[in-house]
Amino acid sequence: QVQLVESGGRLVQAGGSLRLSCAASGDFSSYPMGWFRQAPGKEREFVAAISWSEVTTHYADSVKGRFTVSRDNAKNTVDLQMNDLKPEDTAVYYCAAATGPGWVVGTDFRYWGPGTQVTVSS
Repeated sequence: QVQLVESGGRLVQAGGSLRLSCAASGDFSSYPMGWFRQAPGKEREFVAAISWSEVTTHYADSVKGRFTVSRDNAKNTVDLQMNDLKPEDTAVYYCAAATGPGWVVGTDFRYWGPGTQVTVSS
């Protein structure tokens, strides 16, 4: 089992950058990790994911080229670097740990953090 807590969310202007971090406790290094987001009135959507070995990453088309997911297994953290932010990136961002192979398509995520709010102003 793993416990997750996100941080780094805040208000930022369009075109700006933000780095979210997720701190994990427990057996972190064995889980693929992902980032998801949920905007008001919308369903939660997949943003990015990274394998336990850091070799493989996957991104939603809407963030490719702008967001970068990374992890540090020694520090039990997974980060999401967000550049060129747009108002449509406004959402609560969640990190999650996967327990099955479906992580490559944004499923099989079992453990979730409480989320951190990102607001992008135009």
